[in-house]
Amino acid sequence: MAIYIDESTRLVVQGLTGSQGQFHGFRNKAYGTNLVAGVTPGKGGTDLGGVPIFDTVSEAVEKTGANTAMTFVPPAFAADGILEAGAADGIDLIVAITEGIPAQDEARVYNYIMQTSRTPLIGPNCPGLISPGKCNVGITPGEITMPGPVGVVSRSGTLTYQAIHELTMRGLGQSTCVGIGGDPVPGTSFVGVLERFEADPETRAIVLIGEIGGSAEEDAARFIRESVTKPVVGYIAGVTAPPGKKMGHAGAIISGTSGTAAAKMEALSAAGVTVLDDPTAIGEAVASLL
Repeated sequence: MAIYIDESTRLVVQGLTGSQGQFHGFRNKAYGTNLVAGVTPGKGGTDLGGVPIFDTVSEAVEKTGANTAMTFVPPAFAADGILEAGAADGIDLIVAITEGIPAQDEARVYNYIMQTSRTPLIGPNCPGLISPGKCNVGITPGEITMPGPVGVVSRSGTLTYQAIHELTMRGLGQSTCVGIGGDPVPGTSFVGVLERFEADPETRAIVLIGEIGGSAEEDAARFIRESVTKPVVGYIAGVTAPPGKKMGHAGAIISGTSGTAAAKMEALSAAGVTVLDDPTAIGEAVASLL
Protein backbone atom coordinates (compact mmCIF):
# COMPACT_ATOMS: atom_id res chain seq x y z
CA MET A 1 0.00 0.00 0.00
CA ALA A 2 1.24 3.50 -0.77
CA ILE A 3 1.79 6.24 1.81
CA TYR A 4 0.87 9.92 1.30
CA ILE A 5 -0.20 9.57 -2.38
CA ASP A 6 -2.10 7.04 -4.48
CA GLU A 7 -4.82 6.81 -7.16
CA SER A 8 -7.08 9.11 -5.11
CA THR A 9 -4.59 12.01 -5.26
CA ARG A 10 -5.92 15.09 -7.06
CA LEU A 11 -2.98 17.38 -7.76
CA VAL A 12 -2.82 21.16 -8.04
CA VAL A 13 0.51 22.64 -9.15
CA GLN A 14 1.46 26.09 -7.90
CA GLY A 15 3.46 27.59 -10.74
CA LEU A 16 2.16 25.23 -13.43
CA THR A 17 2.52 27.95 -16.07
CA GLY A 18 6.26 28.31 -15.38
CA SER A 19 8.76 26.23 -17.34
CA GLN A 20 9.68 23.82 -14.53
CA GLY A 21 6.15 23.53 -13.17
CA GLN A 22 4.82 22.80 -16.64
CA PHE A 23 7.51 20.26 -17.51
CA HIS A 24 7.24 18.24 -14.31
CA GLY A 25 3.51 18.77 -13.77
CA PHE A 26 2.68 17.30 -17.15
CA ARG A 27 5.30 14.59 -16.72
CA ASN A 28 3.47 13.60 -13.53
CA LYS A 29 0.21 13.66 -15.49
CA ALA A 30 1.67 11.40 -18.17
CA TYR A 31 2.69 8.96 -15.43
CA GLY A 32 -0.95 8.68 -14.38
CA THR A 33 -1.23 11.32 -11.66
CA ASN A 34 -4.59 13.09 -11.67
CA LEU A 35 -3.48 16.67 -12.39
CA VAL A 36 -6.66 18.69 -11.88
CA ALA A 37 -5.49 22.30 -11.62
CA GLY A 38 -2.73 24.86 -11.73
CA VAL A 39 -2.36 28.08 -9.75
CA THR A 40 -0.74 31.25 -11.07
CA PRO A 41 -1.98 34.58 -9.65
CA GLY A 42 -3.31 36.78 -12.44
CA LYS A 43 -3.88 33.90 -14.87
CA GLY A 44 -7.08 32.54 -13.34
CA GLY A 45 -9.71 31.61 -15.89
CA THR A 46 -7.20 30.35 -18.45
CA ASP A 47 -6.05 26.79 -19.04
CA LEU A 48 -2.85 25.00 -19.97
CA GLY A 49 -3.06 21.80 -21.95
CA GLY A 50 -6.64 21.34 -20.83
CA VAL A 51 -5.79 21.90 -17.15
CA PRO A 52 -7.66 24.89 -15.63
CA ILE A 53 -5.60 27.66 -14.03
CA PHE A 54 -6.80 29.49 -10.91
CA ASP A 55 -5.60 32.56 -9.02
CA THR A 56 -5.60 30.82 -5.61
CA VAL A 57 -5.25 27.34 -4.17
CA SER A 58 -8.54 27.69 -2.30
CA GLU A 59 -10.37 28.36 -5.55
CA ALA A 60 -8.68 25.38 -7.18
CA VAL A 61 -9.76 23.16 -4.31
CA GLU A 62 -13.33 24.46 -4.43
CA LYS A 63 -13.67 24.00 -8.21
CA THR A 64 -11.73 20.76 -8.78
CA GLY A 65 -11.53 18.90 -5.45
CA ALA A 66 -7.72 19.11 -5.42
CA ASN A 67 -6.28 17.50 -2.28
CA THR A 68 -2.51 17.69 -2.90
CA ALA A 69 -0.46 20.80 -3.74
CA MET A 70 2.95 20.80 -5.43
CA THR A 71 4.95 24.04 -5.26
CA PHE A 72 7.17 25.17 -8.15
CA VAL A 73 7.13 28.82 -7.05
CA PRO A 74 10.42 30.83 -7.26
CA PRO A 75 12.39 30.96 -3.96
CA ALA A 76 11.46 34.55 -3.05
CA PHE A 77 7.75 33.72 -3.12
CA ALA A 78 7.76 30.00 -2.31
CA ALA A 79 7.14 30.41 1.42
CA ASP A 80 3.98 32.40 0.75
CA GLY A 81 2.88 29.74 -1.73
CA ILE A 82 3.35 26.97 0.83
CA LEU A 83 1.50 28.99 3.48
CA GLU A 84 -1.36 29.55 1.04
CA ALA A 85 -1.61 25.82 0.34
CA GLY A 86 -1.50 25.08 4.07
CA ALA A 87 -4.37 27.47 4.69
CA ALA A 88 -6.59 25.93 2.01
CA ASP A 89 -9.27 23.62 3.39
CA GLY A 90 -9.07 20.31 1.57
CA ILE A 91 -5.33 20.16 0.93
CA ASP A 92 -4.04 17.03 2.69
CA LEU A 93 -0.41 17.18 1.50
CA ILE A 94 2.01 19.86 0.30
CA VAL A 95 5.09 18.95 -1.74
CA ALA A 96 7.56 21.84 -2.08
CA ILE A 97 10.11 21.19 -4.84
CA THR A 98 11.61 24.70 -4.83
CA GLU A 99 15.22 25.00 -3.71
CA GLY A 100 17.01 28.09 -2.46
CA ILE A 101 14.26 29.23 -0.08
CA PRO A 102 15.84 31.40 2.67
CA ALA A 103 16.20 29.52 5.98
CA GLN A 104 14.23 32.22 7.80
CA ASP A 105 11.31 31.67 5.42
CA GLU A 106 11.55 27.91 5.93
CA ALA A 107 11.37 28.39 9.70
CA ARG A 108 8.29 30.59 9.30
CA VAL A 109 6.64 27.94 7.13
CA TYR A 110 7.59 25.15 9.53
CA ASN A 111 6.11 26.94 12.52
CA TYR A 112 2.84 27.58 10.71
CA ILE A 113 2.59 24.02 9.39
CA MET A 114 3.33 22.47 12.79
CA GLN A 115 1.22 24.80 14.93
CA THR A 116 -1.68 25.90 12.75
CA SER A 117 -2.17 24.03 9.49
CA ARG A 118 -0.83 20.58 10.47
CA THR A 119 -0.88 19.65 6.77
CA PRO A 120 2.04 17.32 6.00
CA LEU A 121 4.78 19.11 4.06
CA ILE A 122 7.39 17.23 2.02
CA GLY A 123 10.43 19.42 1.27
CA PRO A 124 11.35 22.07 0.42
CA ASN A 125 14.32 21.45 -1.89
CA CYS A 126 13.31 17.87 -2.54
CA PRO A 127 12.48 15.53 -5.45
CA GLY A 128 8.99 14.88 -4.07
CA LEU A 129 7.58 11.38 -3.84
CA ILE A 130 6.30 8.55 -5.99
CA SER A 131 4.07 5.56 -5.30
CA PRO A 132 5.06 3.35 -8.26
CA GLY A 133 2.22 2.41 -10.56
CA LYS A 134 -0.15 4.77 -8.75
CA CYS A 135 0.99 8.39 -8.52
CA ASN A 136 4.03 10.63 -8.98
CA VAL A 137 4.22 14.07 -7.35
CA GLY A 138 7.61 15.60 -8.00
CA ILE A 139 10.61 15.09 -10.24
CA THR A 140 11.49 11.42 -9.61
CA PRO A 141 11.75 9.55 -12.93
CA GLY A 142 8.98 6.96 -12.90
CA GLU A 143 10.86 4.86 -15.45
CA ILE A 144 13.27 3.51 -12.82
CA THR A 145 10.58 2.46 -10.35
CA MET A 146 8.36 -0.60 -9.97
CA PRO A 147 5.58 -1.44 -7.49
CA GLY A 148 6.55 -3.57 -4.52
CA PRO A 149 7.15 -3.87 -0.77
CA VAL A 150 10.16 -1.61 -0.10
CA GLY A 151 9.76 1.91 1.27
CA VAL A 152 12.50 4.45 0.50
CA VAL A 153 13.15 7.69 2.38
CA SER A 154 16.09 9.96 1.62
CA ARG A 155 17.56 13.41 2.23
CA SER A 156 19.42 13.28 -1.09
CA GLY A 157 17.55 13.50 -4.38
CA THR A 158 20.24 11.84 -6.48
CA LEU A 159 20.73 9.02 -3.99
CA THR A 160 16.97 8.50 -3.91
CA TYR A 161 17.20 7.65 -7.60
CA GLN A 162 20.24 5.43 -7.01
CA ALA A 163 18.48 3.47 -4.27
CA ILE A 164 15.39 3.00 -6.43
CA HIS A 165 17.52 1.86 -9.38
CA GLU A 166 19.43 -0.67 -7.27
CA LEU A 167 16.17 -2.10 -5.92
CA THR A 168 14.48 -2.28 -9.32
CA MET A 169 17.50 -3.98 -10.90
CA ARG A 170 17.10 -6.68 -8.23
CA GLY A 171 13.39 -7.03 -8.97
CA LEU A 172 12.51 -5.37 -5.66
CA GLY A 173 9.63 -2.96 -6.14
CA GLN A 174 8.82 0.05 -3.99
CA SER A 175 5.69 0.98 -2.03
CA THR A 176 6.50 4.70 -1.89
CA CYS A 177 9.76 6.62 -2.35
CA VAL A 178 9.98 9.90 -0.42
CA GLY A 179 12.67 12.54 -0.82
CA ILE A 180 12.43 14.75 2.26
CA GLY A 181 15.08 17.25 1.11
CA GLY A 182 18.37 18.39 2.56
CA ASP A 183 17.60 21.90 3.79
CA PRO A 184 18.04 22.90 7.46
CA VAL A 185 14.28 23.08 8.16
CA PRO A 186 12.45 20.30 6.30
CA GLY A 187 8.70 20.04 6.70
CA THR A 188 8.84 16.28 7.23
CA SER A 189 11.64 14.37 8.95
CA PHE A 190 12.78 10.77 8.65
CA VAL A 191 10.69 9.94 11.69
CA GLY A 192 7.44 11.13 10.11
CA VAL A 193 7.99 8.93 7.06
CA LEU A 194 9.24 5.94 9.06
CA GLU A 195 6.11 6.09 11.19
CA ARG A 196 3.95 5.76 8.08
CA PHE A 197 6.04 2.93 6.63
CA GLU A 198 5.82 1.06 9.92
CA ALA A 199 2.02 1.38 9.87
CA ASP A 200 1.73 0.28 6.24
CA PRO A 201 1.06 -3.49 6.09
CA GLU A 202 2.38 -3.79 2.52
CA THR A 203 5.75 -2.16 3.22
CA ARG A 204 7.97 -5.04 4.33
CA ALA A 205 11.39 -3.33 4.39
CA ILE A 206 12.73 0.23 4.46
CA VAL A 207 15.73 1.96 2.87
CA LEU A 208 16.97 5.11 4.61
CA ILE A 209 19.46 7.41 2.88
CA GLY A 210 21.07 10.09 5.03
CA GLU A 211 23.95 12.51 4.75
CA ILE A 212 26.26 14.58 6.89
CA GLY A 213 24.95 17.50 8.90
CA GLY A 214 22.21 17.92 11.47
CA SER A 215 20.77 15.23 13.74
CA ALA A 216 17.91 13.81 11.65
CA GLU A 217 19.57 10.42 11.26
CA GLU A 218 20.26 10.11 14.99
CA ASP A 219 16.60 10.96 15.64
CA ALA A 220 15.64 8.28 13.12
CA ALA A 221 17.89 5.77 14.87
CA ARG A 222 16.12 6.36 18.19
CA PHE A 223 12.73 5.94 16.55
CA ILE A 224 13.80 2.77 14.74
CA ARG A 225 15.15 1.27 17.95
CA GLU A 226 11.95 2.01 19.85
CA SER A 227 9.17 1.71 17.26
CA VAL A 228 10.14 0.04 13.96
CA THR A 229 9.73 -3.73 13.61
CA LYS A 230 10.61 -3.97 9.90
CA PRO A 231 14.15 -4.44 8.55
CA VAL A 232 15.92 -1.19 7.66
CA VAL A 233 18.90 -0.73 5.35
CA GLY A 234 20.79 2.54 5.69
CA TYR A 235 23.44 4.49 3.82
CA ILE A 236 25.04 7.78 4.89
CA ALA A 237 26.66 10.02 2.29
CA GLY A 238 29.68 12.11 3.19
CA VAL A 239 32.10 9.69 4.83
CA THR A 240 35.03 11.22 2.91
CA ALA A 241 33.89 14.86 3.24
CA PRO A 242 36.91 17.05 4.18
CA PRO A 243 36.61 18.47 7.72
CA GLY A 244 35.69 22.15 7.84
CA LYS A 245 34.43 22.30 4.26
CA LYS A 246 30.96 23.52 3.33
CA MET A 247 29.32 20.60 1.57
CA GLY A 248 26.30 20.20 -0.71
CA HIS A 249 22.92 20.82 0.87
CA ALA A 250 22.33 23.72 3.20
CA GLY A 251 21.58 21.19 5.94
CA ALA A 252 25.02 19.58 5.68
CA ILE A 253 26.47 21.49 8.62
CA ILE A 254 28.71 19.68 11.10
CA SER A 255 29.48 20.90 14.62
CA GLY A 256 32.30 18.98 16.28
CA THR A 257 31.48 15.29 16.08
CA SER A 258 27.74 15.96 15.82
CA GLY A 259 26.43 15.41 12.32
CA THR A 260 29.37 13.42 11.01
CA ALA A 261 28.82 10.37 8.84
CA ALA A 262 30.59 8.18 11.38
CA ALA A 263 28.32 9.30 14.24
CA LYS A 264 25.21 8.71 12.17
CA MET A 265 26.36 5.27 11.02
CA GLU A 266 27.17 4.28 14.59
CA ALA A 267 23.74 5.40 15.84
CA LEU A 268 21.90 3.54 13.09
CA SER A 269 23.96 0.38 13.57
CA ALA A 270 23.22 0.43 17.29
CA ALA A 271 19.50 0.62 16.43
CA GLY A 272 19.73 -2.58 14.38
CA VAL A 273 19.91 -0.98 10.94
CA THR A 274 22.00 -2.73 8.28
CA VAL A 275 24.37 0.14 7.46
CA LEU A 276 26.21 0.05 4.13
CA ASP A 277 29.33 1.81 2.94
CA ASP A 278 28.39 1.48 -0.74
CA PRO A 279 25.02 2.56 -2.19
CA THR A 280 25.30 0.02 -5.01
CA ALA A 281 24.86 -2.72 -2.37
CA ILE A 282 21.36 -1.54 -1.38
CA GLY A 283 19.49 -4.03 -3.56
CA GLU A 284 21.54 -6.99 -2.39
CA ALA A 285 21.21 -5.96 1.26
CA VAL A 286 17.41 -5.59 1.06
CA ALA A 287 17.06 -8.90 -0.78
CA SER A 288 18.92 -10.67 2.03
CA LEU A 289 16.46 -9.32 4.61
CA LEU A 290 13.19 -10.19 2.82
